[in-house]
Amino acid sequence: MSLDLTRLDSLSQDELWDETAATTYDSPGEGMFADDVLGPTVDRLADLAGGGAALELAIGTGRVAIPLARRGVRVTGIELSRPMLDQLGRTEGADGVTAVHGDMATTRVDGTFSLVYLVFNTIANLLTQDAQVECFRNAAAHLSPGGRFVIELWVPDLRGVSRTAPAQVFSVEDGYLGLDAIDTTTQRLLSHHVRFDPDARGPERREARIAFTPHRYIWPSELDLMGRLAGFELESRHADWSGTPFTSESPSHVSVYRLP
Repeated sequence: MSLDLTRLDSLSQDELWDETAATTYDSPGEGMFADDVLGPTVDRLADLAGGGAALELAIGTGRVAIPLARRGVRVTGIELSRPMLDQLGRTEGADGVTAVHGDMATTRVDGTFSLVYLVFNTIANLLTQDAQVECFRNAAAHLSPGGRFVIELWVPDLRGVSRTAPAQVFSVEDGYLGLDAIDTTTQRLLSHHVRFDPDARGPERREARIAFTPHRYIWPSELDLMGRLAGFELESRHADWSGTPFTSESPSHVSVYRLP
């Protein structure tokens, strides 16, 4: 299947993650903001920081950074979308976090860190292999010897991809339908997020809001090679933040890379 991402490649992060996306991103107590999701994430990162400072690449609205800072970790973040940074500034507890506007693959900030981390598949927002490798190198440049780079990332599942089907459904929920159009030659995919009122009746039910997010998926083995190119060693890989063993059936992983 040929996938044309020319238009999306020309969009800036401010356009992809605009004011609407920023102001509707947070869902306190639900989804990735639920205590059973966020709690183990913050616990693990606080442990890995080991009393040192942490740098979050693509800090977004501070979902992880703010509770991590409340745990006593000094957190700095890099974010390319200005609307997301603005929303972070309006969030309670943001005064405990330092946020810088910039690209997670190239922007340098002052200081040395014991931990750099990327959560919720964000490295896949970099749409080329070269940019993803540069992200690893940027993380390494910020770390002290023995420091760790943590990545949370989904595992591509191409078993449902068909040569004839235009897209693969990845989520069906009340009021939400998620589909991926995938180009296996470039490892690029375009996620379609369709949201509507599940209780609506009549013609208005057909009205839906559609958003798009482009990604480049990365195999775990490819991710490990990127780490080696930047001087990292894979220290651990689990299926989640709680330490569940990673298997061939795991839909995602949390990988910890360490500088020698």
